[in-house]
Amino acid sequence: MQRTTTTRRAPIAAVAATAAAAAAVLTTTANAASTTSHQARKDADGAAKPTVVLVHGGFADASASWSGVIKRLQRDGYPVIAPANPLRGLAGDAPYLASLLKSVKGPVILAGHSYGGAVITNAAAGNPNVKALVYVAAFVPAEGEQLIGLLGKYPGSEMPDAINKVPFTGPGGTTGTDIYPVAGGGLH
Repeated sequence: MQRTTTTRRAPIAAVAATAAAAAAVLTTTANAASTTSHQARKDADGAAKPTVVLVHGGFADASASWSGVIKRLQRDGYPVIAPANPLRGLAGDAPYLASLLKSVKGPVILAGHSYGGAVITNAAAGNPNVKALVYVAAFVPAEGEQLIGLLGKYPGSEMPDAINKVPFTGPGGTTGTDIYPVAGGGLH
């Protein structure tokens, strides 16, 4: 395996290229055109291009995180959705994304950055339209593994010192913990 050094712009190009490559494989193997409420497009063979769903991680939003990737994929004719990730915990965020995915007709490629990787893993479960998962510097927890445990699991991780855990009370008295970056902690 060849290793390469990347610049800040290279990951955006890599994500777009990976998603486009996965999409190309899917469109060449598709045997029926389908439509989506998100303007399905077709390739030269008439097969529906998959919808690429881009899920941001924590401390980010969909428009800023994925803007370069969205432009490239749309330029190449792919329908793209970049939903807002509620960032209220995996138990709520994954079902939220799963419900959005139910509205998409035809093949779907999910890409997740950072925390978004765990969200796409769980949201894709049981959805036959999800054909590929793309992880971009993302969490991919093992079954039953908690994300909070992953933050300090590996030596050298600066994440535990760079976050501030803030408890909250939600509707109906439910409770949870929001995680915010510490000012100057090095997180984006």
